[in-house]
Amino acid sequence: MIYSMKFSELLHVISVIIGLAGVVTVIKAVLMAADALMLGVSREHLLFCSIILFLMAIWIQLATIHHVMLEKQGKR
Repeated sequence: MIYSMKFSELLHVISVIIGLAGVVTVIKAVLMAADALMLGVSREHLLFCSIILFLMAIWIQLATIHHVMLEKQGKR
């Protein structure tokens, strides 16, 4: 039997993956030296990237909640 994911479940999985990527990015940025570069990217740039990843995860999680509500109402 093949399991097919609902769209809201797929959004949730994507949100968790992006959130974990944000956690890994902020840990790497905090553990870096102030003047170090990782693949040509500075510490400040990694911190900004982690903020963007966290914001993306939050917005995708809000979309997940919206789609769950639509599925309960039978509109999706």
